[in-house]
Amino acid sequence: MAVQTGLGEPRGPWFVSPELGPDGRGGWDVPGSERDPGGRRPGRLLAALAVVAISATSGALAGGVVAGRDGAPGSSAATAAPVPAELVTAAGKTVPGVVSVLVGSGRGASATGSGFAVDDQQHIVTNDHILAKGRGGPVTVELPDGRRLAAEVVGREPRSDLAVLRVPPSAGLAPLPLAKPGATRVGEPVLAVGSPLGLSGTVTAGIVSALDRQVRLGDNRHTAVQTDASINPGNSGGPLVNARGEVVGVNTAIATIDGNGSIGIGFAIPIDQVRQTADTIIGKGG
Repeated sequence: MAVQTGLGEPRGPWFVSPELGPDGRGGWDVPGSERDPGGRRPGRLLAALAVVAISATSGALAGGVVAGRDGAPGSSAATAAPVPAELVTAAGKTVPGVVSVLVGSGRGASATGSGFAVDDQQHIVTNDHILAKGRGGPVTVELPDGRRLAAEVVGREPRSDLAVLRVPPSAGLAPLPLAKPGATRVGEPVLAVGSPLGLSGTVTAGIVSALDRQVRLGDNRHTAVQTDASINPGNSGGPLVNARGEVVGVNTAIATIDGNGSIGIGFAIPIDQVRQTADTIIGKGG
């Protein structure tokens, strides 16, 4: 399997397609192998395809680099297709309930990601791998208005890669509605909301590419929602929402080829599992 570089650390647990063999091979042929006498690269596309959890470090630095490129000549922004009005409305409803999660201490967070409010008690759902990479450091939540508040870790569930935080009532976060079980459909438009590369409040659009996609997180297999909405390091723990502004999943991983950034294949923990796990954690932790 190709060495993964260029997406920043920490990545969180590795995700690998369960269709790969023990040697990491499988999938489609890729031209250009010096090992393949037929001129094909060793293995196949999925041999170089790793799906990695998408928390990020040094987000502000990376974000500054990306922001500096905005508006550059040749940008595709001017020719982008219009975004449907319902997605604009959904984005307006979602952003106020999404936060940046920073774990660690010192000059900068040792792990960063995203999260979102799920109730009026200021409980926040995020990914467990963000906390794991923070190695027990203090957890801080940055609100949409720029305020930073210390967060309590209510509970963690590493097997599902979910965790619940809580911030003081003064945060005033607007909880996001959750989609009904089984309501998500392939092809429906969705938005990924979070803090990729340290750029808080970022919204990207796409569709649900597949449901019940089997991926592996560490030693655990998961059923995921696949999307082509652009998600990047720092989107971990943020919501994937439909055109009604309902959360259909928690953005957790992206696929990369040789670590070269988002290629339009992302994975989210389905909302059915998120709801069940969050309810259990909150019930135990208060």
